[in-house]
Amino acid sequence: MSRNMTAEQNKSGGRSFGGTVERRGNSRFPVKEDVRYRVLQSKAVQVSGSGKTLDMSSGGILFTTSERLQPGRLVEIAVNWPARLHGTCALQLVATGRVVRSDNDTAAVRIERYEFRTRSSSAVAAVV
Repeated sequence: MSRNMTAEQNKSGGRSFGGTVERRGNSRFPVKEDVRYRVLQSKAVQVSGSGKTLDMSSGGILFTTSERLQPGRLVEIAVNWPARLHGTCALQLVATGRVVRSDNDTAAVRIERYEFRTRSSSAVAAVV
């Protein structure tokens, strides 16, 4: 058991923050950026759309959607990254992962793989 974790927190599987137990292993950050997404390996009509990130961590992304995404589906996400390479070159985070939860206008994706790509400064996020 961790030195900073009480026996009760260890049983519940999380850490305590302000009286609530946080079970996530990664800190979330309130990043609000443009995002484009598409469902991969879909036998039905190609599902794709755009939205805004609501928060991000090293393990996942919560973002707005134009329709409900089915949990378990593999999704590719492209996010306009707020920082620039060497202060000048615009970047884009391109990640793939599984939808872990969704409702009519948001989806949470657990990141399985990601990479940063350069993008033109005038381009909107595009899934390649």
